[in-house]
Amino acid sequence: MKKNLQILFFSLLAIGCCGTLQAKKSTYKVDPTLPMSIRMAQSEIIRNPEGWMLDFSQSLKWNYCHGLECQSFLDVYDYYKDSKKYGKLVAPLYSYTKAYADTIIDENGIIYGYKLSNYTLDHVNPGKILFRLYEREGCPKYKIAMDTLRAQLASQPRTSEGGFWHKKVYPYQMWLDGIYMGEPYYAQYVATFEPDNQKAYDDIVNQFLLIAKRTYDKGTGLYRHAWDEIKALPWSDKSGQAPHVWGRALGWYMMAIVDALDFLPENQAGRDKMITILQNTVKNLAKYQDPETGAWYQVIDESGREGNYLEMSCTPMFAYAIAKGVRKGYLDPSTLDMARKAYQGILDRFITVDEEGVVSLTRVCSVAGLGGKPYRDGSFEYYVNEPVRDNDPKGVAPFIMLCLEMDN
Repeated sequence: MKKNLQILFFSLLAIGCCGTLQAKKSTYKVDPTLPMSIRMAQSEIIRNPEGWMLDFSQSLKWNYCHGLECQSFLDVYDYYKDSKKYGKLVAPLYSYTKAYADTIIDENGIIYGYKLSNYTLDHVNPGKILFRLYEREGCPKYKIAMDTLRAQLASQPRTSEGGFWHKKVYPYQMWLDGIYMGEPYYAQYVATFEPDNQKAYDDIVNQFLLIAKRTYDKGTGLYRHAWDEIKALPWSDKSGQAPHVWGRALGWYMMAIVDALDFLPENQAGRDKMITILQNTVKNLAKYQDPETGAWYQVIDESGREGNYLEMSCTPMFAYAIAKGVRKGYLDPSTLDMARKAYQGILDRFITVDEEGVVSLTRVCSVAGLGGKPYRDGSFEYYVNEPVRDNDPKGVAPFIMLCLEMDN
């Protein structure tokens, strides 16, 4: 390693398995010869010296974006931790994630700011990082927090067919986003702590199949953002569907499939249907991939329309799901070309590097949803006019995961 490269960019002090960790940022340049997954993770920690700062936060939050990005850091750590060349470089990623968990979960396993009765699936997603922390640290508070999130799923309000409401404030609505927020965690928890709970496995698969049935868009062969069972809000059509196939929502769903399949038994009823959904989605997505950049548009079913733009959360999400799907044997190997084209397009068109080697991902939609106050109508004009920013975790984390898939 170059002599002028400072390998350790944090001064780390860990206090016991359940202790806290203090981090002090030091002068650091990102080595451009490192694998991109490490460079991107290091760049994010330079921008956000402590985990609570992720997602442009001004205060401590238990947030799906924090969990998503910390999950990607753990993925990088696990991939390279035994490498003689990169092992020491990725060690701070584990410490950083543990520090975030130890800051927001107290010694009694209580999650700061979390309220089960809000029944928001978004708040289940950050629990994914706790499986690895609990396995390695054995700290009881992590298990208590995981049990709390499992209890939420056990009592989560449902549609008449058994589909989870996205949040209590969105009654009778299923969102593609919520499948990613809840189901991979649900599946991992059951596989880890309730391996004989067949009813739970059936429930997990049912969530995927229900939302596929209710959000399917015949015109594209893809899936619309959400479904309102009681058709109470103006954004829902006569079938209860949202107006458009929003890129990131579909990306959440595809990532949820490939991640949840890791924990479902091979003989689980409906597992084959989930794989078929993934295969058909990829087949139809190919029609909408931009031939020049390999990227996808913010509003998929309006690709190429004036005002639409190539968006950098859905693009790495799709490419990650495709690449992992190929690696796991769910997809034909030929589809890997789609992921490779997208990956190269991101590197060529949507990545910037400053004079210190710090990497940025550009053109990420910062937020989009349906309903609420102020009201979000799900129109094309709504989606394309939401703010766009650099280094939003909803793009960065899937990009890091995609980088690791490209390194496989």
